[in-house]
Amino acid sequence: MSAPPEIVDSHCHLDFPDFAGEITDIVARAATAGVTRMVTICTRLSALPEVQAISEAHPGVFFAAGTHPMSAADVPLATLEELATIARHPKCVGIGESGLDYHYTAETAARQQDSLRIHIAAARQTGLPLILHARAADDDLARILTEEHRAGPFPAVMHCFSSGRALAEVALDLGFYLSMSGIAAFPKSGDLRAIFADAPLDRILVETDAPYLAPPPHRGRRNEPAHVVHTAAVGAELFGLDYASFARATSENFDRLFAKAARWRQAA
Repeated sequence: MSAPPEIVDSHCHLDFPDFAGEITDIVARAATAGVTRMVTICTRLSALPEVQAISEAHPGVFFAAGTHPMSAADVPLATLEELATIARHPKCVGIGESGLDYHYTAETAARQQDSLRIHIAAARQTGLPLILHARAADDDLARILTEEHRAGPFPAVMHCFSSGRALAEVALDLGFYLSMSGIAAFPKSGDLRAIFADAPLDRILVETDAPYLAPPPHRGRRNEPAHVVHTAAVGAELFGLDYASFARATSENFDRLFAKAARWRQAA
């Protein structure tokens, strides 16, 4: 029996309590499904030691570091110097996640924007891609990204993209990538699927955002990296491709954006 096509889970949270004591099994199940690489995301710098240790223990696991916008008011602002120092770690491949989230935390909008600009500066300085979170803040995010990109370009991905078409167009115009999560596989996400279908294939990534947003047939249960294959199957259908071709395309996109992870693999 042939091995499944290789694919990347570009965004998960392996340090979250949902996975305590199970990381080795989770990584093994992912590999069995063809998910040979993943990026685990640090959402506040106090969690960095655990996130970093997970990546160091598993060859196919990389990490990104930053402060989630919903935490921006609860912790000290990350500094450019801190983020640049963390970025020197051989398995740190991204900055963030950062961004804006006004759904629950609109009262901290100004603080979130300050944090976002620091993360943008870090992505610009290090060359590592910025991992962007967006919820209920499309206009402000589009404005800030456009302003900052004019001041100096930087690479980025709109993680778990589920915003409107206008923000997608701004992101694509700036050269950014859009990442499909399990939301794109939900039955009522037709409008979102249409946005992805209209995007260039060479700007698409896939992710789980595990332990959240499990795609069907696992919806409502804990998500994990192995389940990215179900979202990718939906993506393949959207682009009129067989699964293996879509997995190869999104993996190539990952290597282009997360070039440091690609270099690590080549050197291994």
